[in-house]
Amino acid sequence: MADAEFMEERAAGTAMSEDRLRYEHWYRGYRWDVPERYNVARDVCDKHSPERLAMILTGESIEDRFVHWGEIQMLANRFANSIAAQGVRPGDRVAVLMSASVEAAAAILGILKLGAIGVPMAALWSDESLVYRLGCAQVALLIVDDANAARPLEGMHRTLRYDAAHIASFDSVFETADTRADDPALIYFTSGSTGKPKGVVAPHRGLIGHNEFEVCQDLRDGERSYWMGDWAWGVYKVLGPWRYGAVNLVHMSAHRYDPEGLLAALSRHQVSNVFLNPSGLRLMMKTVPDAGTRYPQAFRICCSANEPLGRAEATWFREQFGIDVLENYGMTEAYPMVGNFHGLRIKPGSMGRPVPGWDVQLLDDAEHPVADGEQGEICLRTRSNPQFPLGYWNRPDDTQAVFGGEWFHTNDLAVRDADGFIWYDGRKDDVIKTSGYRISPFEVEEACCQHPAVAAAGVIGVSDPERGARVKAYIVLAEGFDASGAVAESIREFVRGAHSQFGYPRLIEFVDELPSSQSGKVNRKALRERARGAEF
Repeated sequence: MADAEFMEERAAGTAMSEDRLRYEHWYRGYRWDVPERYNVARDVCDKHSPERLAMILTGESIEDRFVHWGEIQMLANRFANSIAAQGVRPGDRVAVLMSASVEAAAAILGILKLGAIGVPMAALWSDESLVYRLGCAQVALLIVDDANAARPLEGMHRTLRYDAAHIASFDSVFETADTRADDPALIYFTSGSTGKPKGVVAPHRGLIGHNEFEVCQDLRDGERSYWMGDWAWGVYKVLGPWRYGAVNLVHMSAHRYDPEGLLAALSRHQVSNVFLNPSGLRLMMKTVPDAGTRYPQAFRICCSANEPLGRAEATWFREQFGIDVLENYGMTEAYPMVGNFHGLRIKPGSMGRPVPGWDVQLLDDAEHPVADGEQGEICLRTRSNPQFPLGYWNRPDDTQAVFGGEWFHTNDLAVRDADGFIWYDGRKDDVIKTSGYRISPFEVEEACCQHPAVAAAGVIGVSDPERGARVKAYIVLAEGFDASGAVAESIREFVRGAHSQFGYPRLIEFVDELPSSQSGKVNRKALRERARGAEF
């Protein structure tokens, strides 16, 4: 819609709120610009002036290190030459099993410059999980650092152990491959929460489709940026900011996650644009409750995704740092699909509205749109934006079933309100049907976690001959509480009031920890499959 049309609609006294009018104008007018020839490395790495700052590395055991583009460009070219010397050719798969670092990023860029396909790997995966993924992707070469070199990862691939002196022996000049935008660039593996992990094949154009850096993060040239999460689930979290000219902060820790060390680094380097997942926010809130006082920040934008954001975390962050967390939604196959946007209205608890450039609808089982207020499945029109995957690696049947129709089905359920905001309502296969009611396990989990005795909760339905299913909660107790019938009854009564008279957990089992998927979400499939213990 042109600006003149926007002003005409506004002047005509449309019933639509000005916020929604602004959003609709933006959403309808968004256009993609995808060239026929495109290589991620050229757009992310080659275009920058060598003297510009690219990355800041911090950590508890290292001095802060400022890395400029000239260093990364030469290292990426040396990696490309060393990989080619191993016999790797365009289209071959090259896996990277290294800690987040300048060298890991340069390795990925070197793979892309060669026209090969990068396969980022997570050190947190077990040896068995890594061997499965290496075999599934038919990897030709595995690049490892010292920390992972001794792992028993036998297979058909060759292994290149990173050695600074060895890499430095290769030429620092390399001509980036002239790839098509549709050529495969990266393979990411799904978390395996709904079956065996599958390799999602992302084309070079996929990075163009990652417009969350523009529309959600509002990233600016030269801005300092931090993205939480392992690169194995999306190296775009370092490549994307670089495409927009931002400076990436990478915080290295001997621990899996060091909230206080991270807060100190973000404060010290005045990072203004951050992405923090809900689990990280939750631990940050518990570990450093007075974070805003102890570590004053320059935060301008904070986004979050991966799981629904709890009210407690959202409120705490706003009180500490003075800005709202903008919740987004997506998955390995397609991110982002729904989001909240800087400068537009947000509704706490809602994951926002469809992202401009993404044709997202809530559909019923017959793939018909549902009305406002009705539950539907979040679906993305296939091939409607540049990020849409090429498919699952070497799985043509799954590719056709998931990506071959008109709609990509997420199996996530949601409701859209009258203002167009979308509210998450659980997984399609997790919804509990009891006595005619449909219950979102996420909402019950959230209600449970508001009780002072609950540190974490996982909720499923268990078979019941009368009701169809009964709601069962697996509870990890907070420090200072012991498992007992009295505590279980207290939780039940609390949730009865906080959630509903029909959705409270009739069964409670206390556990030491909850099973989680590789991406950190509660693995309800594992809960359904585990043997039942003592129930209250």
